[in-house]
Amino acid sequence: MAEVNGNNNVLVVRKPCFDLPTGCPQCLSSYIYLRFAQFPFNLDFHLNYPDSDQIPYLEVGEDYVAYNNDKEGMIKCLKRDVGLADLDSGLLSIPDWISVKAMLTTWVADALSYELWVGFEEGSSSPVHTIYYSDLPWPIRKVLFWKKAHWIKQKHGITNENAVLKKEEIYRRANSAYEALSKHLGQQNYLFENRPSSLDAIFLAHGLVVLQALPESSVLRAKFSEHANLVRYVEHCKTELLGAAPPPSSGPQVHTYASSSASRSRSSSKPKSKPKREKTQEEKTFKRRSKYFVIAQMVAVVVFITLMTEVELEVDDGDA
Repeated sequence: MAEVNGNNNVLVVRKPCFDLPTGCPQCLSSYIYLRFAQFPFNLDFHLNYPDSDQIPYLEVGEDYVAYNNDKEGMIKCLKRDVGLADLDSGLLSIPDWISVKAMLTTWVADALSYELWVGFEEGSSSPVHTIYYSDLPWPIRKVLFWKKAHWIKQKHGITNENAVLKKEEIYRRANSAYEALSKHLGQQNYLFENRPSSLDAIFLAHGLVVLQALPESSVLRAKFSEHANLVRYVEHCKTELLGAAPPPSSGPQVHTYASSSASRSRSSSKPKSKPKREKTQEEKTFKRRSKYFVIAQMVAVVVFITLMTEVELEVDDGDA
């Protein structure tokens, strides 16, 4: 089992924004779980690789790294390998556990992804540009955003013909999930047995992004805000986990959420090197990818521009 030393544990996430320690829902969920489990760690921010499924990841000392895309997931690996507290102990047999988890990981998660990547597709005001892309060149931001939006449309089978019906279906399911979760929560501070669990980490990350990153005009934010106990639930845990919101500033507050330790900023395109230990195969692969990141994305830009040009030509020929 890897040795745990709070000074050497580093959770690498997307950068802080919207008065949150990280604007990425998945990163925020991991952050909240570790805080619930009272696991000591520093924060580090990876500003590149917006499409990497390895982030978030946790470096424990100099000999262990748990990645988000590990087969069992980062949290399960940490439970097994470093003794991270199992917040779900004794809860898995509760009848409502499976149904609540299903709602959070499907209808609720799908609605947020849809609103972030498709709901703002025609404009540049989507929060995802701040969360994932603001540190990248404009052409790369444009292509990566388009690729993700296209993937989400394919996932839900969205076409030009059924776009309105699919939108209504996604929001209807989200609203049904919010109603069920509101009824299940009642006046408790947590979803099960009034103590934090992994599902609270998932739902709180979702709620914080919905309430703080989405604009007031957001359909999802409006539906979530209709349930006063869900808003209270998020605000209660926000105060407990994140403390008071930082004052407005012209720059990112990279030290705002250092309640467990100091926060740092990782602006290079590859994970920091770790002397005195041999890198794992995954780390070597991650480092090797960094060498070709800019080239690969520039090729994507060229392909994107070429395809869009062909489409425009076809449209012009049709008009003629």
